[in-house]
Order: sequence, then C-alpha cells, then structure tokens
Amino acid sequence: MRLRRLWVRHQGKLLALGILALLVILASSPTPLRDLVKREEEGVVVVRGERKKDYHDHDYLRVESRQKGPGEMGIAASLPASLDREKDDLYKVNGFNARLSDEIALNRSLKDIRHPKCKEKLYLANLPTAAVVVPFHNEHWTTLLRTAVSAYNRSPKHLLKEIILVDDASTKDFLGRKLDEYLATHLPIARVVRLPERWGLIRARLEGAKHATADVLIFLDSHTECTTNWLPPLLDPIAQDYKTAVCPFIDVIDFETFEYRAQDEGRRGAFDWEFYYKRLPVLPEDEKNMPEPFKSPVMAGGLFAISSKFFWELGGYDPGLDIWGGEQYELSFKIWQCHGTMLDAPCSRIGHIYRKFAPFPNPRKGNFIARNYRRVAEVWMDEYKQYLYMRQPGWLKVGTGDLSDQLAVRERNKCKSFKWFMENIAFDLTKHYPLVEPPDYCNGTIQSVAEPKLCVDSKLKGQFDRLDSLGQCGQSSQFMFQLTAYKDLRPLKSHNCFDVPDLKGERAPVLLFGCHKGLGNQMWKYDVDNQMIRFGHYGTHCLDASVGNKEVYVALCDATSMTQKWKWSYLNEERLRNYDNLDPKP
Repeated sequence: MRLRRLWVRHQGKLLALGILALLVILASSPTPLRDLVKREEEGVVVVRGERKKDYHDHDYLRVESRQKGPGEMGIAASLPASLDREKDDLYKVNGFNARLSDEIALNRSLKDIRHPKCKEKLYLANLPTAAVVVPFHNEHWTTLLRTAVSAYNRSPKHLLKEIILVDDASTKDFLGRKLDEYLATHLPIARVVRLPERWGLIRARLEGAKHATADVLIFLDSHTECTTNWLPPLLDPIAQDYKTAVCPFIDVIDFETFEYRAQDEGRRGAFDWEFYYKRLPVLPEDEKNMPEPFKSPVMAGGLFAISSKFFWELGGYDPGLDIWGGEQYELSFKIWQCHGTMLDAPCSRIGHIYRKFAPFPNPRKGNFIARNYRRVAEVWMDEYKQYLYMRQPGWLKVGTGDLSDQLAVRERNKCKSFKWFMENIAFDLTKHYPLVEPPDYCNGTIQSVAEPKLCVDSKLKGQFDRLDSLGQCGQSSQFMFQLTAYKDLRPLKSHNCFDVPDLKGERAPVLLFGCHKGLGNQMWKYDVDNQMIRFGHYGTHCLDASVGNKEVYVALCDATSMTQKWKWSYLNEERLRNYDNLDPKP
C-alpha cells in the first residue's frame, strides 16, 4: 500500500526521470534499442507481427530520371549509317547489335513497367544475402558489364554480397586482365572465376555456386539487365521458406535496338513431350492476386534464385549434364518432387537479349542434348518418360552415363513421384500438350497443282523469316509439312507455324513464327473439294504462289485460280470433313 501511495504521489516525476534516462542511453551508445529506433526511422513497419520495409532506393530513382543519352528509359536506339561496317562485324560474333550496346550507358535508366502495386509492396526487414552468379563465354564487353552494373546499382547494398562472373574459356582478350582490372576499380564486389577449358553453361553455373558464400544463389545470363528493386522480391519468399526457388519475370531486350519491353504479364512455365519449353496460362486465382508470387511448374532457364542450402541438398545441377539443355527441367522437377516450391515473382523483372542467331559452334560432338534429356527422364520422370521416347525414339540409342549419384539424391531426399508432379503441380499440362497427340488433318509435301514439279519449301534462314519460296519437290525434311490437330500449318515436327500477322488488302506475306496454338493468325483449313488451303477463321484468303518467281503468299480466294490449288501427300479425309466440328487440341 505504501509503494502504491508513493507511485500515485510521484508518478509524474518518476516518468520524467525514466524518459530522461532513456534519452541519455540512446544519445550515448549504439545499443540494440537505439539501433531498433534507427531502423524504424528508415521505413521499417510492423505488419501482422512481421517487420517489413520498403527497399526502393528513391534517391537513385531520381538520379536515373535525369539521365540523358541513347537507350535511356529503355527506349529503342539506332546507329548512324557510317557505323554499318563496325555494326556488321560485331553482329557476326555476338548475334546482336553489340556496336549499339557500346553507345548505351552501362548504368542506363529503364522505365518501370512493373504492376502498379509493386511500388507499394513491403518485404521482410531481415532478408538473406545474395550472390549473383553469371556464366559467360566470349560475351561482349558492354553487355556483360551492364549485367553486373544493373544488378549492383539496383540492389540494396547490404543484401548483394558478391557477383561471381564465371569465364567458360573465353578467347576474347578484353575478357582477361582488362576485365579483372575494371572490376577491381569500379565494381569490387565482383570477381571472375576462370575455367581451365570449355565446360559449358551447366557446369559453369555449378562452379560459380561453389565459390559463393552468400545465403542465396541468383543465377543470371550474361546479357541481362536488372530493373527497379529486382532483388527483394526474389529473396522474400526464400526468407519465409528456404526450400523455395523464385524466378523473375523475364522481359525482352531487343537484339537490334536494345529497346526494353515486356514479354507478357505472366505465364506459368511448362514443356511439351519433346522437351520444348512452353508456357501455360496463369490460374484465375493467381491473376486475381497479382502481383503476388505464384506457383510455376518449370523455370524458363537461367534466371532464378534459390537458397544455397537447398541447392546443395538437391545436389545442385546434375554434373553429368553436358554444356546446356535439360537443366531447367532437371532442377524444376527436383525442386517440386523433393518437397520444395517454385514461384514466379511479378515484382522482380529482368530483361534478356534473345540473340538473332547463335554465334558459337557447339563445343561437343555428338547429341549431348539428347543425352541430357535422357538423364533427366530416367532419373525423374518414371513411367512418363515413355511419352518422350514415343516422339523421339532416337533418344533411346543415346547412353545416359552413370546415374547412381542422381538416383541417390532422389532417395536421400525422399522425393515424390513424377505422377504426383503431373497431378498436383502441372495438372493442366496435358490439356495443352496431350500425352498422345491427336492425328494430323494432312501431312507430307504440299505440291503445286499449277506446276507439279514445285512444292512449298520451308528451308529457313531464321525463326521470323518469310515463307517465300517454292522448290523442286523432294523427300527431304524441308518439303514436309503438317496441318495439325491444333489447326495450324507447320514444317514437319517444327515449332514454327505459318503466320499471317498483317492481312491488309488482297495479298499478304506468310511468316514462319513460333507456334502458339491459339488459332487467330495461325489458323488454316484444307478445302478438299477445291484443293485450297484457306487462312483464318473466315477463310477469305488462300495460300497462293507465283510459279514464275517461286514466291509464296496469301491472296483473296479464287476457286478458278490454279496457283491456289495444292495437293497433299496424305489426307485424313474423315477429320477434314468434320473440321468445323472438331475443337483444336487443346
């Protein structure tokens, strides 16, 4: 009672003395309490019991907004005609406009194309540290450095611990001592690990990971650009569960103009049954929750984050995989089947240069890609591997090498079956890519009725080239086509389809463009009665040709025109008669 009376009588004085003592402590020493108050002042807030933070570097964003020069804000740039020769010389060895890259600042600004809500997102105040691992072979100077500089400049400095550039036996002089000296002067957290001979992309990544000391490994390709606040969205899910891998949205850096643009606003990674990378629609619930991270069955390839602990629990990449090919499937299957999770993070966006062509020859003889695919299938895919071999029986003739270490990884981690993966993670994959393909409407050669010695010729120079030639009919693959169950027309077993993107007027060119199985400008129908190949839903235009100059195009349909009449080697007449009643598969 006496203490209570004293408190009531003197509580004002006691509170004042307590506050004064607290202020003296905070002013005189760096105690944990003082540190906590400081962090709170830096933008840390408590959300549902978790301390979170806005990691945007607003000062750096203001500096970027004032930058001037070619390519700034990711706008398309160009070179004067006087530099055409230099441009062409560098194009040949890089597969992109490297001369233009040299005119663009290493720290160029980029427009913020993220979902608007990303600007408001907060992430855990205590995030793990990251190591960026970038393998390269004969990469161009400015594209390699722009990868490292963009990663560094747009990262919270206390989170990005190291940048490890793995030199896979480059032969360009400037990638030797000059690169080491540049990094030592301008980017000291970056260093180069040099391989004694060409090991290939997969083993180069593995070697870089072995040299990393940070909590999280982030793998990037050597011609990429990291955008605003790219790092925290990759680290936050891993901080919550270390058995999580996180992929950024991968945008496009144009190989000619270096324009930075979105590839799309989200798709889930997948594959078809020849192991071509494909993409599935975002699920309705994930679309509703944008831009929250969402589950994805398969990663696109070389851009992702994973905790070092989980990566090595999974055995890293299978070191038996050679050069490149299949590694994204192997690691994706491992992550999911061995009790992990893989997410795509819409608020982390990284641009990638997709080369116009591959400038480097394959460093190995033999079908190393088929060997890689078979290793993945034999270790991880159980009974589903038969659907790969059904389409690619030649893979069965390729040896896998010793699989015991990889099978031990699966056993040690008590990993789940591939059936579980297909039913729970990639549950809608077979809707889009059936285990057994439905039959074609037509296949074989497409022979001109007007000039029977000539057939449509698909000999390609590049993925986006015009289909503009007839050739002397033959049995080689360039003369073989199929009108598939998806109602698209393509060279046999190709992933490029006849596409008419710009149908204006009476006549338009035909392109060969990546198949999307979405009808539209890739929809075709064979009119059995008139021997005409009709384009589009309305069928107003037909495949036509100029026999004289051997040009192929579409023109307004004319049933009396012999140049619009074509003869296929094989017709499935029953399916063709029922064409309008059959939905494309999917």
